Amino acid sequence: MQTLVLLPGLMCDAHVWTPLYPWLPQHIKPWVADYGMAQNLQVMAHQVLAQAPPSFALAGHSMGGRVALEVVRMAPQRVTHLALLDTGYLARPGGDAGEREASKRYELLELARHQGVRAMAQTWVQGMVHPARLQDTALVNAVLDMFDLKTADIFACQIKALLDRPDASDVLRALRIPTLLQCGAQDSWASPAQHAEMHLLVPHAQMDVIAEAGHMAPMEQAQAVAASLLRCLQR
Repeated sequence: MQTLVLLPGLMCDAHVWTPLYPWLPQHIKPWVADYGMAQNLQVMAHQVLAQAPPSFALAGHSMGGRVALEVVRMAPQRVTHLALLDTGYLARPGGDAGEREASKRYELLELARHQGVRAMAQTWVQGMVHPARLQDTALVNAVLDMFDLKTADIFACQIKALLDRPDASDVLRALRIPTLLQCGAQDSWASPAQHAEMHLLVPHAQMDVIAEAGHMAPMEQAQAVAASLLRCLQR
């Protein structure tokens, strides 16, 4: 049995990963982390390591990819395979660009506090799935329902964690294990170009771009995402 530790992204939980389960073989045992009220990526990584088995494969989506990089930074000997999905690796930029990012995130937080998390998620989801899928009521409602399980206070914690994120370039350069870099072809938040930059730091990595998918590729194109992940796990 191979344990696959799955790290969800901002305001996500196991629901972002469960669409993949029907496509995973029986010898793979998925386990999804919960960050609680942690407001630091390193603290989230410590929590994962405290609960995970001694050796495991690791996959992180969006913010979860950044947590995964911190897990590898802390305990590289425990991770057998690494999959980074729809994510990034650089610290928040300085100057106006960094301030604009913070402002956008805090605008969403204010929306969550005053109109509710679901209202915030309705705004957030507009740029997070393939444009053609915005009329897919089942998909959009699945995203909204998942966010609705979290609170504005959790959102505030995770925003702080992301704004304080470290540069993980050194972690990528040091990787020697089978690694997957994967993103949706229409991911406007963590673009294919961004993953190509990561690939330069990890030239041995498998890089897959998932067609007809945005940032929420695991929920949008579960079979293709699972197939890509399995190719990495079989290496």
